[in-house]
Amino acid sequence: MKNYEGLEVEVDQRGVALVTIRGRDKVNSLDERDHLELAEVWHDLDREPEVRVIVVTGQGTIFSAGGNLDMELRIAGDYEAVLGQLRDSRLLVKNLIDCSKPIISAINGPAAGAGLAVALLADISIIGHDVEFTDGHTRIGIAAGDHASLIWPLLCGMAHAKRYLLTSERMTGQRAADIGLVSWSTERDKVLHEALEVAERLSSGPQDAIKWTKHALNLWLQQAMPTFEASLALEMMGLLGPDYKEGLTAFAEKRAPNF
Repeated sequence: MKNYEGLEVEVDQRGVALVTIRGRDKVNSLDERDHLELAEVWHDLDREPEVRVIVVTGQGTIFSAGGNLDMELRIAGDYEAVLGQLRDSRLLVKNLIDCSKPIISAINGPAAGAGLAVALLADISIIGHDVEFTDGHTRIGIAAGDHASLIWPLLCGMAHAKRYLLTSERMTGQRAADIGLVSWSTERDKVLHEALEVAERLSSGPQDAIKWTKHALNLWLQQAMPTFEASLALEMMGLLGPDYKEGLTAFAEKRAPNF
């Protein structure tokens, strides 16, 4: 099994792989290497014959804050760095969708950026009732391009998707379940337990039938990939613009941005 710096991977005797995002700090944020690892781990585990099901969660009380501020500041306005981000963000989404094995997200705390992409692109997503999160791309001056245009309208409908993605309004896990953005919500301390229960059920089931059912359902996402590609390109374009720099600066200085 490959070693990762920003992830911990354990596989039990039932073939359940538990991926724990640990990142670089207490909010499990990611630097460039971690971001690439989070993109590659799904492909790596898909090739492991002993793995039947994958569960992903965050270390401690946070799922993952996505890219850390230092990384985002390095990327801002840097063409080569933006190209690297484009590559890794595309790979993350593609590998999650292409992975033939079921992926279950145990969303034990707030998620953002790449962390939110993993949480919501999982085949089954379980979140704590009181977990709060937002897709905050527009808040920092860039388009919501890493996963949202691909999956949100399909999960919760266009009206809800536009409301939350345009405004960066926060929601709770209970609200996310109510609008269909996640599979269900539960008590926060039960999230991982319930995810592992589902994983055990899937790991003991007919593997080919489960894999091909996932494949057939994900054809809906494959049809929407041109929308994802366009939204990701628009997000990357924003990384080179002035609004992103102002959004990051305002976030770091804990003030309202002046767009």
